[in-house]
Amino acid sequence: MERRHGLLPTTEELQIWRDFIETTERLRSQLASRLQGDSSLSPGDYAVLLALQEAEGHRLRSSELAAAVGWERSRLSHHLGRMERRGLIRRVECATDNRGAEVLLTDDGAQSFRRATLPHLSAVRELFVDPLTAEQMAAAGEIAAALRTRLDACDAS
Repeated sequence: MERRHGLLPTTEELQIWRDFIETTERLRSQLASRLQGDSSLSPGDYAVLLALQEAEGHRLRSSELAAAVGWERSRLSHHLGRMERRGLIRRVECATDNRGAEVLLTDDGAQSFRRATLPHLSAVRELFVDPLTAEQMAAAGEIAAALRTRLDACDAS
């Protein structure tokens, strides 16, 4: 495919864009459906639990957690309320700054995360990794890195 650098995408570029978006949405939907069916966790629950699992002491300030999962703080706050009612996380005052709160991974949350991880990663392998060759996986990584670089530059400006 020859690339031109005009103001608007070509018909072929637009078709590739649509295919990319539609396939990504179908992939996300399939993974979300399987995660929910296997573990009763939503993708949002899993993202929060993953961030807390990887955090030192399994705790993060709300602002750090929002950045880690890429959400606005208001969206995170509502989601954390639902997770707290289910016993997956707890919110406590920050020991070093009484203006903020920390989010803690509970034992039930850690157990739910562990139970969800193997089926979720198996679905990722089945739906994303296995259909691609090693070369396509490498290209997907390069594409993701190039897009992330551009998006980071847009966020910085």
